[in-house]
Amino acid sequence: MAAGHSVDPARWQAMFDQVMARIACRFGRVEPRAAARTYLLGLLSGVERKNCWQLAEQAGLARPGPMQRLLRYARWDAEAVRDDVRAYAAERLGTDGGVLIVDETGFLKKGRSSAGVQRQYTGTAGRIENAQIGVFLALATSRGRALIDRRLYLPEHSWSNDPERRDTAGIPETVHFATKPRLAQEMIEAALDAGITVPWVTGDEAYGQDPQLRAAFEARGIGYVLAVACSMRVRINHGRTLVRADTVASRLPAVAWQQHSAGNGAKGPRFYDWAWIHTGTSSSHRRLLSRRNRSTGELAFYLCWSPTEVPLSELVRVAGVRWSIEECFQAAKGQVGLDHYQVRHWTSRHRHITLAMLALAFLTALAADAAPDRPASTHHLALSRDPITLTVPEIRHLLAAVFNSPAVTAARLLHWSNWRRRHQATARRSHYRRRTTSEPTG
Repeated sequence: MAAGHSVDPARWQAMFDQVMARIACRFGRVEPRAAARTYLLGLLSGVERKNCWQLAEQAGLARPGPMQRLLRYARWDAEAVRDDVRAYAAERLGTDGGVLIVDETGFLKKGRSSAGVQRQYTGTAGRIENAQIGVFLALATSRGRALIDRRLYLPEHSWSNDPERRDTAGIPETVHFATKPRLAQEMIEAALDAGITVPWVTGDEAYGQDPQLRAAFEARGIGYVLAVACSMRVRINHGRTLVRADTVASRLPAVAWQQHSAGNGAKGPRFYDWAWIHTGTSSSHRRLLSRRNRSTGELAFYLCWSPTEVPLSELVRVAGVRWSIEECFQAAKGQVGLDHYQVRHWTSRHRHITLAMLALAFLTALAADAAPDRPASTHHLALSRDPITLTVPEIRHLLAAVFNSPAVTAARLLHWSNWRRRHQATARRSHYRRRTTSEPTG
């Protein structure tokens, strides 16, 4: 569906039907199965707010009752559908060289009745707000990235130890307080147990600082590149010296720093200076990875471990992939309404989140299938006059037209898609060239 490809509504419909057939056994009756199909089509549509009321209106229903029943009372297994999402994403994106990424995102809420809500810091707002915090797991490969698991963080004192509040919000008795690193460990081990065979895990400082989480990854034989604070103490000199990460970086000679790109961003390659040093014993594959901004000198640090020796460029690649989950959050919230739910109950929230993850995985699979086999080098991207490849937002826009405006021809859809993506390619070339000419050389 890039230049030279055709928009094939029949094929898209067939692929959507395959997704529905995959999860059909999770619904005991035909009514919730049909409602789930309608709900997913609504999430893929262009409706502004993807809550039960507007999804019902989009579907031509007289009232939101069927959508509300699907989330709250209908009998179906959201955890099993979550497993289907994970398996579907792995099949369509592959796992070779893949990375599992863990991170959290906030869902701003009013009141105090929504499961897990309280005033707490959320990076979504950049401050303390009344919010729910969801911990998510994403799979990122060369073909794309998708959210594959989710956990709702349940604050210990205001929720975990309040039976009446738990009961009102429908929180299962089996759910107890767990730190965010513990939730991350649960999701990653579940993915590995399900056969998601990837060599790497990455995450931010909230997860990198947890020694038990790092030990769990090592026990499973999966490498990690986890961000840590500058105050993290590491052992150098064959384990004899304990020193802060920023102190290690300050003592490195100039020749220790190498320029590498952490991957292509929206405005071009993300070049930084990188250095690494052995930590622990000389026989271990443990490293402290340091990143230095070439313009500001700002430093960032990562603790790394791998079961076998790997080059610096591989650790840099994994560190750069971590930002993919932010793109997942942006796409999930902006395209399929991940945060549009207006429900308070534990079951309703998890069902909406699961269906939104499935909608995102479907869009990602379509985008992966549409991506042409052509070089992805920075030089090619800077010079190419081809339209950019189909993105998740573009796919969702086209799907909405196909499913809701059948009178629009495939040729017309392709014409406007190519027009938009050619203009985006022009803007990208400009960004890349500006980045290349302004990049410090020292």
